Amino acid sequence: MSPVVCAEPERRPVGRMKLARMTAIAAIAIATLSGCSQADKDQIQRLALPEAASDRSDYMFDLWVGTWIAVLVTFLLVFGLMMYAAVRYRRKSEDEIPPQLRYHLPLEALYTFAPVIVVAVFFFHTVTAQNDILRKVDNPDHTITVVGSKWQWAFNYIGETAVNNDDVFDAGQPDNLADLYLPIGESVRFDLKSPDVIHSFWIPEFYFKMDVIPGKVNSFDMTPTREGTFTGRCAELCGLYHSRMLFKVHVVTRAEYDAHLEKLKAEGNIGAPEGSDKANTIAGLEPENGEEG
Repeated sequence: MSPVVCAEPERRPVGRMKLARMTAIAAIAIATLSGCSQADKDQIQRLALPEAASDRSDYMFDLWVGTWIAVLVTFLLVFGLMMYAAVRYRRKSEDEIPPQLRYHLPLEALYTFAPVIVVAVFFFHTVTAQNDILRKVDNPDHTITVVGSKWQWAFNYIGETAVNNDDVFDAGQPDNLADLYLPIGESVRFDLKSPDVIHSFWIPEFYFKMDVIPGKVNSFDMTPTREGTFTGRCAELCGLYHSRMLFKVHVVTRAEYDAHLEKLKAEGNIGAPEGSDKANTIAGLEPENGEEG
């Protein structure tokens, strides 16, 4: 009888193939990133945030970058421990049974106290950044009352010298957006009101948003630091046309700002915008004895 020869399975350099594949992917990624425009590269450096346009943006940017660093460190630590455990305690033979432990006090203490410490650090830095962002200006150069209502924005410029201390306003609709004008380098106080439901006043380039709540006046101060035209929006789901509740933000020179207010006055937009008189009351609760809501 002729001997039976068992053919050995073909051995393929799996490790080398994987290494070559990973090298190719890395080369493609580097080539792709090198082809990005300067604007794209700047956005990558800002970790997808738009270019800042407010004196309060740095506080949020530092918190944003710090959060990503903490997330990366946590990921590397957890992933490293997982890989270490998988390699160090892998089964080395078919009849081997890994040692079984009911508990491991140092490990349990680590995954109990470590998350508490991480959350406490996040909380501290968040509160610190929040306090810096919400810090009030003693005498703001301008005061603007913002009225958010379904589904439009209105801006009331209070006591401006360019229009002899009159109040003028600009109001919009989803098909005709309101324009918010801000003078560069001058502090502005925003008072936020709503006559109907909760909205949220958000200008992405300012790295900040605040809820607009019926029956309550929220306010914050900031100073625009970069000229340009931006898009503001409502960041709180407020109903059917929430996605169309937009407005345009124009950060301009003081001369352009004054010219816009004079234009509003010439068009007859004097006083408070429509809906503002109801923004201090809650629907269904009528004031009693002539008192204001």
